[in-house]
Amino acid sequence: MIEPIDDDVQQLHRLGYAQELRRRMSGFSNYAISLSIICILAGGITSFHLGLCSAGGAAIGLGWPLVCLFSLVVAATMGQVASAFPTAGGLYHWASLLGGKGWGWAVAWFNLAGLITVLAAINVGTYLFVVGSLGPRLGFHPAALGETGQFVAQVVGVVLITFSQALVNHLGIRATTLLTDFSGWWIMLVAAALTLALLVFAPTFEPVRLVTFTNYSGAPGNHVWPRHECLGCVFLLGFLLPAYTLTGFDASAHTAEETLQAAYNVPRAIVRSVLVSGVAGWFMLMAVVLAIPDMDAAAGQGANAFFWIVDRVLPHWLGTLLYLGIGLAQYLCGLATVTSTSRMAYAFARDGGLPWSGVLRQVSQVYRTPVPAIWTVACAAVLFTVYTPVYETITVVCTLFLYISYVVPTALGMLAYRRSWTTMGPWDLGA
Repeated sequence: MIEPIDDDVQQLHRLGYAQELRRRMSGFSNYAISLSIICILAGGITSFHLGLCSAGGAAIGLGWPLVCLFSLVVAATMGQVASAFPTAGGLYHWASLLGGKGWGWAVAWFNLAGLITVLAAINVGTYLFVVGSLGPRLGFHPAALGETGQFVAQVVGVVLITFSQALVNHLGIRATTLLTDFSGWWIMLVAAALTLALLVFAPTFEPVRLVTFTNYSGAPGNHVWPRHECLGCVFLLGFLLPAYTLTGFDASAHTAEETLQAAYNVPRAIVRSVLVSGVAGWFMLMAVVLAIPDMDAAAGQGANAFFWIVDRVLPHWLGTLLYLGIGLAQYLCGLATVTSTSRMAYAFARDGGLPWSGVLRQVSQVYRTPVPAIWTVACAAVLFTVYTPVYETITVVCTLFLYISYVVPTALGMLAYRRSWTTMGPWDLGA
């Protein structure tokens, strides 16, 4: 009888790769890493104003589920390809096998750029969230530092956050797996607590808000979006909130070579992480909208809208506890993203696709982790935040790059299905 890990290794060998990384992640751990990177407490909260300040409550009540359905379709088709080709850096490998090396190279760069910029977005968002929520409670007011001081403080904060995440990843997949497993449970626990607290303490309860379109572009939304008179166009801008939040589920594919029974567990993890995050995030953000004391006043806060709502609805002690819980979830989200991004860089370097591939493909003999790749992606993410410190700009860039890299391999798979691609994995949706 073939042991599951031996079957995984043999399948990897058939795809042309040796088992270099330590394979010890369970199916739940593989699911938890995607759930941790999607992290509705990160993108869903730090980007909340991108939805609210577009078309108001309808951006959450109607826009969020529409984009979630699209993301779920992408995840399901990605899972079918991942089941057949369970390798690290899967997306570009799939594109190469299904469409040729040119497509693989293009997808690799889109995916790697998207992962590095999403890491930058997560950690900038984490810094801004912690400073914006807990800073005033500790007597720290960033505005007093001036524009240059704020920029320097943000860079220092992002460096400390990112490099500490890289250090944990450096020390081995065991520590990272334990933290991402915890993160999966923690996200759901804190999201449920936030949802319940906002509904209990909500000063009003007007469900009609969730289907009400209000144009908050320009001055009414504190210039989060430029003024546009086309309400439909403004509604589409609000799609960035769910589209950015529901990224990162490719992490389950990138850690396939460290996952037991990868052909079974990886596709299930991809789809389940999107489904659970989509539903839980929708309920959480609907609770935020329902708890708003004054919609116009909240939208007028712009990027500070979430803090304004929580500070006016919840007791001070409860708001502080939730802020701490959310901040921890956001940090662990970045930690999991370092894991995913470094595996993508390692896999691409293993195939000679990156400059200095000989260095970046190296795996520590002590920790069995791709140490050069880990520190390289961490440095790249920090440098991007120096080049583009504006959070909204970073989210747009990473969302575009990632979804291009998600859709292309599955489109190529559709064209190759039952032609050049005839051997399916256990997760098979059919034509």
